Amino acid sequence: MSDSSTRILAIANQKGGVGKTTTSINLGTALAAVGRRVLVVDFDAQGNASTGLGIMRADRRLTSYDVVVDGVPLEDAVRTTLVPRLEIVPGDENLSGVETELADDTRRSYRLRNAIRSYVDRVAHDPEKRYDFILIDCPPSLSSLTINAMTAADALLVPLQCEFLALEGLSQLLRTVEVVRAGLNPHLDIQGVVLTMYDKRNNLSDQVADEVRAVLGNKVYKTVIPRNVRLSEAPSFGKPALLYDYRCPGSEAYIRLASEMLQRERARQAA
Repeated sequence: MSDSSTRILAIANQKGGVGKTTTSINLGTALAAVGRRVLVVDFDAQGNASTGLGIMRADRRLTSYDVVVDGVPLEDAVRTTLVPRLEIVPGDENLSGVETELADDTRRSYRLRNAIRSYVDRVAHDPEKRYDFILIDCPPSLSSLTINAMTAADALLVPLQCEFLALEGLSQLLRTVEVVRAGLNPHLDIQGVVLTMYDKRNNLSDQVADEVRAVLGNKVYKTVIPRNVRLSEAPSFGKPALLYDYRCPGSEAYIRLASEMLQRERARQAA
């Protein structure tokens, strides 16, 4: 387990377009807004979390690729963002080569974990540098990058789109979690499932929500993230939705999600 004062969450789902990056950016922003120090690790070759937090490609001198492949210390790759207390390790297209680069390393699945844990240990007594949360934005696949993120994480946060067959993809993810638990990270837990792209005008959204809750019970957050134009517009301005339009339904939902998540974390610590 990581140092109890830093909680490491992988935001994962092998399906694309379910709101992983949107969740990483806006949940991170909402947590920072209530005083938590947050690091987002952009671990996707598309680098969308970096773009969405205003880090242009020319500014990504060191990325998560350099951290896991070349052993660059995590802090050397960290960039500040427009959001106070929210920082990011950017990602770029080089990440698509990680699998090949590390093919001969028998401990390749521990690369990200080792980088994060050694940073956490180094700053354990320095509240100025210690993060409350590290959110790893995973790629839309069950690749070696996602396995690295699951090995590094205390728990998974799973965005799940309110659409037909949503549960089918989830069962595949849960099987991967079992494999990681068995071999790489016995403490890996499901922190929660977040229903995204919820459309209250569409009966299917309610059916999916009911079905997911029936299967996963209280692992599913009460807060649902609505379909919202402002949420999808914000990244093209290099801003989280909470800075772009904090009154839009999507921003308000992420503020509620952060509050609900902090309640869960307090309950977990008290248990």
